[in-house]
Amino acid sequence: MSKSTSHPRHDVAATIRFLDAVRQRVATIVVGQDVVVERLLIALFTGGHILLQGVPGIAKTLLAATLSKAIELHFARVQFTIDLLPSDILGSEVLDQRTNTFHVLKGPIFANLLLADEINRAAPKVQGALLEAMQERKVTIGKESFRLPAPFLVIATQNPIEQAGTFELPEAQLDRFMLCHRLQYLPKQDEKEVLRRNLALGVRREEKGAIARTEFDAIADQPVGTQEDLICAMEAVHEVHVSDTFLDHVVEILDRTRKHPAIALGCSPRAGIALLKASRARALIHGRDYVVPDDLYALAEDCLLHRMRLTYEALADGRTTSGVLEELLSELGAVHATTAKA
Repeated sequence: MSKSTSHPRHDVAATIRFLDAVRQRVATIVVGQDVVVERLLIALFTGGHILLQGVPGIAKTLLAATLSKAIELHFARVQFTIDLLPSDILGSEVLDQRTNTFHVLKGPIFANLLLADEINRAAPKVQGALLEAMQERKVTIGKESFRLPAPFLVIATQNPIEQAGTFELPEAQLDRFMLCHRLQYLPKQDEKEVLRRNLALGVRREEKGAIARTEFDAIADQPVGTQEDLICAMEAVHEVHVSDTFLDHVVEILDRTRKHPAIALGCSPRAGIALLKASRARALIHGRDYVVPDDLYALAEDCLLHRMRLTYEALADGRTTSGVLEELLSELGAVHATTAKA
C-alpha cells in the first residue's frame, strides 16, 4: 500500500483484520450474502444509510442483528405499519402522575443500528420523521433536542412485490439513502446450506418447557470488534486516495444520467458524493488505500439506480432503469478505454 504524506496513517493491517473477523462472524450465521455484508459495512463506515429491497425470508433482519452483535452495537428493530406514529419511533413525553411532571421516554431510534422493517408500509408523516432524523442526526421531543448515538445507521427494508397498503417513498426521500441494495434468492447450494444449518439448531430448554432454536439464538454474544475498531475503520476510509481521474469518471456518469433521452430524472450531486464515499470504503474493505474504476462499476447500481426515473415513453417501450444504467456504464467504459489507448 502507498504511504500517505498528508497525515499519519492508521494501522490499516489491523483494520483489515477487524473487517475479516466481522465478515467471518456474520458468515457463521448468514449464508452466501457476502455482497450484502460488504454494502452494510460500507454504509456503517461512511455514516450513510441503506435501503434493502427484497422479498421476506432472505435474512435481512438476521443480517442486521448479527452485524450489530459482531461490533458491539446497540440494535433496535421497528416494524412499520399503517397505524405507526412518529412518537413510536422518536419517543415522547410521558406524564408522571405521582409528581405531575413530564419526563422523556426515548424511542427505538436511539440505537446504533436501527432496522426499519417495511418502511413503505408507514404513512408519509412517519417516513418523514424518520428521514429527518437520519439527515440531521438529532431528534426533538417536546421542547428538548437530543443527539442520536454515534455511530448511527438506519437499515430500511421494503418488499418490492407486494404493494397493497404501502406508501411509495418519493424521490426526495429515496435520495436520503446512500445505498439501495436489491437482494436476490440464494443459489441452490447456499440455500441447501441454510437448510442444513437449520436442521442442526435443536431445542432450547426454558424452565419446565422448551422451544425450537432459531438462527437468532445462534448469534454469539461475544463481539469480534469494539466501537473503537469501528472508529479506526471510519478514519481509515477518509485516508483512501481518490484521483482526479476517478472524480472525472464520477462527474461523467452523473452528467450522462441527466442527458440520456430515456431518463426523466437524473442523479443529483448527492449521488456523486455517495458514490465517492462508498468507493473509498469498498477500496479499504478490499485492502487498498486507493480507489479504482472497478469500485465505481461495482457500486453504481446501489448508489445511482434509486435516484433515477425513466420517461413515460421509455417505460412504454419496455425499458428498465437498470438496463439504461448498464448502457451508460458500458458507454463510459468504452470512452475511457479509448482515451487510455490514445
